[in-house]
Amino acid sequence: PLLILPLTCCVAASEAKCAYVIILMAVYWCTEVIPLAVTSLLPAILFPMFGILESKKVCMQYLKDTNMLFVGGLIVAVAVEHWNLHRRIALRVLLIVGVKPPRLMLGFMGVTAFLSMWISNTATTAMMVPIVQAVLDQMNSTEQNLVIMDPQMGQVNSAPELEERQGKGPSNRPILGNGHIRDEPKAPGAGEFNKHIMKGMTLCVCYAASIGGTATLTGTGPNLVFKGQMDQLFPQNDDIVNFASWFGFAFPNMILMLIISWLWLQLSFMGFNFKKTWGCGIERTEKEKSAFNVLKDEYQKLGPVSFAEFSVLMLFFLLVLLWFTRAPGFVPGWATFLFNKDKEYVTDATVALFVALLLFIVPATKPKFNCFSQNRVNPEHNKEGNGKPFFPAPLLDWKVVQKKLPWNIVLLLGGGFALASGSDASGLSKWLGNQMIPLHAIPPWAIAVIVTLVVATFTECTSNVATATLFLPVFASLSQSIKVNPLYIMIPCTLSASFAFMLPVGTPPNAIVFSYGHLRVADMAKSGIVMNIIGIICVTLAINTWGRPMFTLDTFPSWANTTAGQ
Repeated sequence: PLLILPLTCCVAASEAKCAYVIILMAVYWCTEVIPLAVTSLLPAILFPMFGILESKKVCMQYLKDTNMLFVGGLIVAVAVEHWNLHRRIALRVLLIVGVKPPRLMLGFMGVTAFLSMWISNTATTAMMVPIVQAVLDQMNSTEQNLVIMDPQMGQVNSAPELEERQGKGPSNRPILGNGHIRDEPKAPGAGEFNKHIMKGMTLCVCYAASIGGTATLTGTGPNLVFKGQMDQLFPQNDDIVNFASWFGFAFPNMILMLIISWLWLQLSFMGFNFKKTWGCGIERTEKEKSAFNVLKDEYQKLGPVSFAEFSVLMLFFLLVLLWFTRAPGFVPGWATFLFNKDKEYVTDATVALFVALLLFIVPATKPKFNCFSQNRVNPEHNKEGNGKPFFPAPLLDWKVVQKKLPWNIVLLLGGGFALASGSDASGLSKWLGNQMIPLHAIPPWAIAVIVTLVVATFTECTSNVATATLFLPVFASLSQSIKVNPLYIMIPCTLSASFAFMLPVGTPPNAIVFSYGHLRVADMAKSGIVMNIIGIICVTLAINTWGRPMFTLDTFPSWANTTAGQ
């Protein structure tokens, strides 16, 4: 803070004071010298002190509509985790896909990506990696302890025992001077294939978690930052980006990235030996059967579908249905018919909070008609025999939500919205836009590629939410100065903020996978740099193909001519 303080003294303009706050927060977010959420509170202190924005206006940024959308969506995700519904879905899909290595990898990636669309990427990875570990451990142990049949000597327990009976065992091997038995030469690449599969299977989970989160508006933090910044900077945008429109654009991009990533990981860690990896038309090996049995046993441990799981699943479907049909864009939604057409009374946040509220009302056990009778007493008072009526517990209680909801992200989002508001009020956004006017000569598609590359590199070392928060207002100003649709630059920036594939510190899913010890930093870096290239290519393709007609990117929209402060 002291080193860059002269910036505010030498330049008296409010733009310099706002730049001081942004630089300070950027350094703190990158170095994490204090918690990210605490850094997000700096605008509430510094903006009023520097005379940039009144305190009451700054504080209002910390719990906006987008924050409530995040809270409502995550409460539903907490219910899914609390009742283990995500685990049941994952195991069921894996049993259907099969256990041939490429199919298993595809199953892991598909399930992880799907779950990451709705629940936290970190929670999804933390749930999936132990399943991957159990399956691979069982496959490896089965391969080492296969029962071998010798036609002359009958059944033996292992390969070393068979060797010993045939006169090739340890007792017949030459002894070295130090007392150790000389190792028999192994076949080239023995055991390496299994190590490669282990690395590929674990990497595919963290990559799929990051990719899957991009498909929905609530899937990951940068998407919500983008939604909030759009509403903040361009209040007249007519809700062009909502849950349905974002899904329509980002979901095909997610599918494309998943397929290409799966092919890349298969090529890197398994090769394209179809007979060895795919085993088309070949009966399952013993280790594949044992892996299938592990999945089957884990699924059976869950027991039959409970009333609570079914209720959470129905409420989840209700949430998605209401999100998609509220304002689809190509046809009027239910919110248009029920409420005033001129004002947007109901948003995606309203829907999320409505379904979240139902989770605290719908009972976790099947209601019975005698729930108010004197025979049904509260279990806590059974010993006293006071005959209190028993009320079924709801699907969620506040203690569970309070424990599992990542409240720090709410403050991170709020800090980002406060920065955007201060940049606009101080005139910094307009100043930055004027400095970027010379970029008008560069084609918009080239700017989008450069933006994606810069953000994908920056997010490797910084929180993806912090990265999106810092860059999105700058790119919004850039698009206004060169008269390009802001979505053309802001959407690639938002998606690439989730492309932290190279380093364990890039994102929590990477750290979780790395902690299991199968990977080196070099393994993750070599695979991750190609994953970043895949992401940049896919985003560039998406924004220049189906993204153009969806968001009318070829025209500079009228809502982009003004900002919230004008």
